[in-house]
Amino acid sequence: MNLIYLLRLFVLKSIKIYQKTLSFDHGIMRVFFPNGYCKYHPTCSDYAYLAVEKYGILKGGLKSIWRILRCNPFSKGGHDPVK
Repeated sequence: MNLIYLLRLFVLKSIKIYQKTLSFDHGIMRVFFPNGYCKYHPTCSDYAYLAVEKYGILKGGLKSIWRILRCNPFSKGGHDPVK
């Protein structure tokens, strides 16, 4: 296995761990937000996972950061798939 593959796997596993522990949409905190917390679909963590899986750590990471920066009180949210 090469290093890039292992780094990508590490990033993807880290996102899954975040989702299962701290995420308001996926983890134990979901109890407080039964209808979901994120205004986007897919959620930001799902978007990050899909982007890193599709584009790799660098481009997928940049797309994920841009998505998180767009998630603010002034955005409308809605359906925003990984392109």
